Amino acid sequence: MSVYTAVKEVAYKKGKSIYRIEQDLGLSNGYISKWNKSMPGADKLKEVADYLGVTSAYILNIAKKGK
Repeated sequence: MSVYTAVKEVAYKKGKSIYRIEQDLGLSNGYISKWNKSMPGADKLKEVADYLGVTSAYILNIAKKGK
């Protein structure tokens, strides 16, 4: 599973859309979806994880388990 899919899964459980996360954090539209093909920078992943109330490690573990 990609980091994007893991973020999407956590966001869904928290009642947030990827679009809303990007808007609230001042990220460009489609920024998080790029994580479907590449690994995000640690700072941006932490920013998104903090927004969702989880840790970066939690998101990475979900992505790893989904493979």
